[in-house]
Amino acid sequence: QVQLVESGGGLVQAGGSLTLSCAASGRTISRYPMGWFRQAPGKEREFVAAINWSGDTAEYASSVEGRFTISRDNVKSTMYLQMNSLKPEDTAVYYCARARYSTAGVHTREYEYEYWGQGTQVTVSS
Repeated sequence: QVQLVESGGGLVQAGGSLTLSCAASGRTISRYPMGWFRQAPGKEREFVAAINWSGDTAEYASSVEGRFTISRDNVKSTMYLQMNSLKPEDTAVYYCARARYSTAGVHTREYEYEYWGQGTQVTVSS
């Protein structure tokens, strides 16, 4: 089993920044792709960013490209999401996830992930 715990969410004004963390415990995450997803009120959960196991390849949703940066520290078993230039439409619960299989690439679809955190709320005021 893998336990994932997100932290770093909160209330921020538009244009501000936040850094989310995802700390893993239990079985290793170091050889697995990881990702961030979010769910806004009344909407389905959507892909935000993903990173490969070594941390040298990332992919972003077009809505966050250029503003968000995903990274990971496999020694600390932690993944991060640096969020800059936040907009009210970024308001959502943010979830981190570990991929189902230890593969070389990045994954953008929910079914490709097996373990999920409980989520952290990010609220951006206008």
